[in-house]
Amino acid sequence: MGGFPLNAIAIAQRVGITLDEEMKRFLNWVLIWILMANIGFMALWFIGAPQRWWEIGVIGFTGLIAKRFPFWLRYFAFLGVMTYSVLVFIGGLFNLNISSLMHSVRFFLELKPANSYEYIGVGIALLFILGMAFQLMKRDQNFSRPILIVAAGGLFLGLALADIQMGQGMRGHYKRTAPNGAEFTSATSATGFAARADGKRHLVLILVESLGAPNGNKEIQRLMFKPYKDSDAIAARYEMSEGKTLYYNSTTAGEVRELCGRWGDYYDLVDKKDDGCMPAQMAKKGYATIAMHSFTETFFKRGLWYPNIGFEKREFEKDLRQAGARRCGGVFAGACDRDIPAHIGNTLRAAEKPTFLYWLTLNSHLPVPPGLNLDVDNCERVSPVLARDFPQICRQFTIYHDIDIALIKEITAKDFPESDILLVGDHMPPYFDRHHRTQFDPEHVPWLYLRHKDSAAVAETR
Repeated sequence: MGGFPLNAIAIAQRVGITLDEEMKRFLNWVLIWILMANIGFMALWFIGAPQRWWEIGVIGFTGLIAKRFPFWLRYFAFLGVMTYSVLVFIGGLFNLNISSLMHSVRFFLELKPANSYEYIGVGIALLFILGMAFQLMKRDQNFSRPILIVAAGGLFLGLALADIQMGQGMRGHYKRTAPNGAEFTSATSATGFAARADGKRHLVLILVESLGAPNGNKEIQRLMFKPYKDSDAIAARYEMSEGKTLYYNSTTAGEVRELCGRWGDYYDLVDKKDDGCMPAQMAKKGYATIAMHSFTETFFKRGLWYPNIGFEKREFEKDLRQAGARRCGGVFAGACDRDIPAHIGNTLRAAEKPTFLYWLTLNSHLPVPPGLNLDVDNCERVSPVLARDFPQICRQFTIYHDIDIALIKEITAKDFPESDILLVGDHMPPYFDRHHRTQFDPEHVPWLYLRHKDSAAVAETR
């Protein structure tokens, strides 16, 4: 025992404290179920993280029950509560409840976390903790003295209270799920977007990955939709309006919000149709309905539930690559978003009837790493201020900027058919640290509506 670096017993002996066997077992327990089980999360208190007081309690109670078990049962119990705690923590970061997260776990193999230094670092730290716990778990920790059991409970309850206190400033930033009876709002409902489906124009809905509303940051506010506001060609052809709407949960919930006009998620759409969703309603009005996404159709089963809400045609990474889009890397490696507007333009030019086209972007999913053909390394070209103070936000806004420039070029071309375009965020960007995360409104996402002027008004401005 004495040779192991993390040895509270040896430390106590060095300072002249004599410990009986019960106290030694108690300290072994504290080292594993209080320190090792929580130290990685505690290290995040000062940069920001979801509150996890409940998980601290679950780990502590599990440790008290498991302390009398044989070694392997104790370690498997530790693995179980650590897996639970990590999953709930991830869910908190991405505004997923545990049910939503469990639906998501099956898709993790489609990701490429090795493209992110952040994920690599977290993985190494977690493996280190599990390895240390494996060694420490071999020590006897089955104490039974009542006062020590009370002390153990006091330790993990105290730690839970400390966690609550440390997370007070981030209330509302994590675990956003729609409460029962929550009033519904969306960009499509606020703008009357679907009401423009009169058969005379195309409708284009773009859900922008991790596009959050500014929260007092003047530079982010200045950059939000800036290329559209600076474009004379946009002003000549479109009436422009912008606003914010509530969001809950993650991307698929954002899709259901904007496409189906309700709070919810995709689970109940995999096996049954919903004719009340916008694509189905557009199809009834004689519109062609197309969905585009730069990632795979199997991710969150979009290849299954998109048809069930009325999309007659679906194009995913493989299809968009064949249409000319290049490949961009990242944790979510797929087609380059900046190449999709040209394909949208070609699709609408070739359309034989009015079309409702929906595009879910990809590349701005966090974290946005340098390199990998994302063209974000020199993000100073978009904002020297963000490059200096918020480099992660800077890289993300470079993705947005390049999408905006490509889209403006397309929708202001002389031969681009008459269309209304609505852009809206799915959820706030789930930055890991408080410094970046608090720059965004924890409750709302922004939208921009480009409403095509009637043909006479457009002709007068040319």
